[in-house]
Amino acid sequence: MRMGNIFNSSVSLTTWTGFAVMCIGMFMAILDVQVVATSLPTIQSALGIKPDQMSWIQTAYLIAEVIAIPLTGFLTRLLSMRGLFIVAITTFTVASVGCAASNSFTSLIAWRVLQGFSGGTLIPAVFSAVFLLFPFRLQGIATTIAGVLAVLAPTVGPIVGGWITTTYSWHWLFLINVAPGILSSFAAVWLLPTGKPNIGEARTLDFVSLALMILMLSGLEIGLKEAPHRGWLSPLVFGLLAMTVVSTLAFTRRTLRAIHPVVELRTLANRNFAIGCILSFALGIGLFGSVYLMPVFLAFVRGHSALEIGKIMLITGIAQLITAPVAVALERRVDARFLTAAGFLLFSVGLGLSAFQTGETDFTEMLWPQVIRGVAIMFCILPPTRLALGQLAPALVPDAGGLFNLMRNLGGAIGIALIDTVIYSRAPIRAQAIATRLHNGDVEAAKVVGIPLKLFLAQPPSLTDAGIQPMIERLALVQSINEAWLMIALLTMAALLCVPFARFRHRATANDA
Repeated sequence: MRMGNIFNSSVSLTTWTGFAVMCIGMFMAILDVQVVATSLPTIQSALGIKPDQMSWIQTAYLIAEVIAIPLTGFLTRLLSMRGLFIVAITTFTVASVGCAASNSFTSLIAWRVLQGFSGGTLIPAVFSAVFLLFPFRLQGIATTIAGVLAVLAPTVGPIVGGWITTTYSWHWLFLINVAPGILSSFAAVWLLPTGKPNIGEARTLDFVSLALMILMLSGLEIGLKEAPHRGWLSPLVFGLLAMTVVSTLAFTRRTLRAIHPVVELRTLANRNFAIGCILSFALGIGLFGSVYLMPVFLAFVRGHSALEIGKIMLITGIAQLITAPVAVALERRVDARFLTAAGFLLFSVGLGLSAFQTGETDFTEMLWPQVIRGVAIMFCILPPTRLALGQLAPALVPDAGGLFNLMRNLGGAIGIALIDTVIYSRAPIRAQAIATRLHNGDVEAAKVVGIPLKLFLAQPPSLTDAGIQPMIERLALVQSINEAWLMIALLTMAALLCVPFARFRHRATANDA
């Protein structure tokens, strides 16, 4: 496709540049989660945070983010698309400075909440802008730009975070947001189309529904975070999940009856949008799950540093970038249902191939699974986004975009909770089974564990030996990680069941001519 066909008279260079500015803001918000994750121990040591409180640095951000995402439609109507982006990116930048300047756990968490809420609106705002700023024929290109950056951020996050922490200090994990944040906020004033804020929209806000939504999403996030460690039936987790169920039912009932709902749930009555949300949820499981599992394996099994992990994981991003132009060309010519099915099938295969790792698996063995996942990702983003949002009326797109992106985040949260549950629950069982086999003189088990065969046959070592137990635990960890890979591969593949029920129609618009 020639550049002249992209930047044509109907969509000005100003519009494309304004959209690029919005994408930069979204990239910053997604990248922030990943770069901070690599340096949590450094931040913990610097601020004297208790080990059991360290994860709240991430959890506070994620809870605020998932609450903000479905509110994007309301905030867009209240402030206009341009107004929301300017307020959000400015707030995100100020909160980043606040995080860097924090000298206590309390102040850091407070700034992280503000940072997460403002960052949460940037993600769905970009995907909504695709359908609000561009005609049908250019939406695939715009979605590709947004999709590449949305997936590239968690891919390059570990290498960026590791490099910053090694080269500078943890403060720069937040300060890197300041310059692009300031430039984006000023650029948006000139580049994004002027919208008319509707301040009267604030009077329609249903505070009871808002409170129920906060209880629903925060209860789910905290419950999923604590479940793998405390147990799914522990009093705290059971109480949180029960609160989530009750508040979800109450929120749904109240919202469906509201004249001015906080979130327009009735959009889910559209079959394609509902299917798109299911696909987004499944993609979240596979995408967030794979980005989570690779560092776990490379750090705890292979002993790599954050910088080394980032270099290995960069393969997925490279494959994704190379495939993006092909995905755009095919998305405009091939039935979205077929491309979606092919993408999810290929992505599931890429996940499943990682379920055969050994204690010696490293860059070479991880290369092709990563390449396959990288090639598939764009086909898991472009066609489902078109199916979900491409045929909705423009007035519905902001709310729908929020729900669509929320489902991906919830899929990721649930997927990671299930992964931790598999690892924490299955690893001890696997270790016990391996120890039993060794005790019974199983030669194959000794080979897999890595015990020298001559030594094992001459005199089976005691399982209490200092050098044997870590070897058993390492193998058990590898096997449980493989089970987690297989689980997310099957869950992602299950999304294929809903694809045949989608309807695909070309939505003709006045701008398509």
